[in-house]
Amino acid sequence: MIKNIASFSILLFLVVFFKPAQAQDQKDRKVIQLSGIVLNADSTDAVPGVNIYVPKKGRGTSSGRFGYFSMPVLEGDSVVFSFIGLKRQVFAVPDNVAEDKISLILTMQDDEMSLAEIEVMPYPTEEEFKRAVLAINYEAPMAIDSRGSLSPETLLRWAENMPASGNENFRGFQQGQIMQIQDRYGPRPFRLLDPFAWSQFIQSIKRGDLKKKD
Repeated sequence: MIKNIASFSILLFLVVFFKPAQAQDQKDRKVIQLSGIVLNADSTDAVPGVNIYVPKKGRGTSSGRFGYFSMPVLEGDSVVFSFIGLKRQVFAVPDNVAEDKISLILTMQDDEMSLAEIEVMPYPTEEEFKRAVLAINYEAPMAIDSRGSLSPETLLRWAENMPASGNENFRGFQQGQIMQIQDRYGPRPFRLLDPFAWSQFIQSIKRGDLKKKD
C-alpha cells in the first residue's frame, strides 16, 4: 500500500512539474505563417492534394488546386509533406526566425517502386492446365464450304454475336435523333401512303428484284 502511494506521488510530481515547463516552452516559441507551393520533380506542374501536417500536434492542411498551401506553425516544428507516388519530405522550421512568415517552394520527387514479376495463370498448376487443354472438344466449331470459305450460316451466327462497329452505332444514334425530332414536331411518315415508295416498289417488281435467285 505504501509502495503504491509512493509511486503515485512520484507520477503526480512529474506531471505537475513537466506540464507547465512544456506549456511555457510552447508559449515562448513564435508562431510562423508557413506558405508556399508544391511542384513536381520537373518543376513544371503544381501538385494538388499534398498532405501537409505537423505530427502529433493536430495541425495540418493540404495543397490546393494550384499547389498552394498556407498554415501556422511554431519555431522548431517539423512539417511533413506526403503524397501517394511521391517521396515523403520533412521541412524543419528554423528557430529565431526574423519575420513571422516563411515562403517555401517545395519540389517533390517521384517514389518509384519495382515489384517482382507475377505470372497469372487460370489454373493453379501446369498439369491441370494441360489436362484442361486436352479435354477441349475440337469438333468443327465452324462450317466451311467446298470453296474453303465460311458458310453463310456461320457468318450470320458470328454477326449476331459480334458487337456493332463505330459506324453502325453512329448511324443508329442518328436515326434515333431523327425519330425523336419527328415525334416532337410532327407525325412520322407512313410509307404505305407514299406514292414515290409505291413507284419504287412497282419498278423493282418489273426489274425482277424480288425473284429468288438460283
